Amino acid sequence: MIVEIDDKSGFCFGVVRAITEAERALGSGSTVYSLGDIVHNRIEVQRLEQLGLRTVTHADMPRLAGCRLFIRAHGEPPTTYAAARELGIEVTDAPCPVVARLQRRVKEAHERMLPTGGQVVILGKRGHAEVVGLTGQVPDPTIVVERAEDLSLIDFARPVYFLSQTTQSIALFEELGAEMRRRAADPDQVYIDDTICRQVANREGHLAAFARRFDAVIFVSGRKSSNGKVLCEVCRAANARTYQVEEAAELRAEWFEGAESVGICGATSTPKWLMQDVADAIGNLNSEFKIQNS
Repeated sequence: MIVEIDDKSGFCFGVVRAITEAERALGSGSTVYSLGDIVHNRIEVQRLEQLGLRTVTHADMPRLAGCRLFIRAHGEPPTTYAAARELGIEVTDAPCPVVARLQRRVKEAHERMLPTGGQVVILGKRGHAEVVGLTGQVPDPTIVVERAEDLSLIDFARPVYFLSQTTQSIALFEELGAEMRRRAADPDQVYIDDTICRQVANREGHLAAFARRFDAVIFVSGRKSSNGKVLCEVCRAANARTYQVEEAAELRAEWFEGAESVGICGATSTPKWLMQDVADAIGNLNSEFKIQNS
């Protein structure tokens, strides 16, 4: 029996950059405070905390004067940087370049819509750190939609500029964009700007093909990860025997009954070492399993 780890799963460029910057800052021996989880993976956060990283919230900022504050890959609104300057907090800035570019496009979208009373709409998860950073780029309101039912929030008599959180599904973005144009008084006044990260989105087709090759699939991802939710569902649509775990301790022997092959894959916030831990644990459940990397 074979256990295969998908070689294309694991950290995306933005997460690699953020964690590399954090490890470099921690190498100086001083405590580094991360504003929110540095990555939406509980196990990786625990590893970094063992190196000296401390996770804080915006409410903690007043007590961090003179400390070093780490801005993670999801980015932050301008008000966060202003507060840090006022409080005398040193900022280590590590937003994903794709997110930083999207933040600029959100500001440009608002500038474009302002003269005509248009609306800026973002496909994203409400409350997600990236979305909070995007909607906070300007004081004007931004409409956030998660599904087709949310389109009722939009006034289709007015122009619309539609963008997306970087880790959303391309299929959902295209579906909602088409529906907006169908409902609009003037379809030409619905401007669709696809801002989904292709390093993330291109994994969808690959993971679907990967999942179909195995009797069972283990998807390794933090449960806070929006990207993890999307990619896990891609795997489950391709293979009904897809199971999500955060760590090896969550594995259940009955998932592998009758299986001759198991594929292991993960989100852009899942470290390679964690997928290997899961593979090793499956091997321990059944010594007949042979572990390999794809």
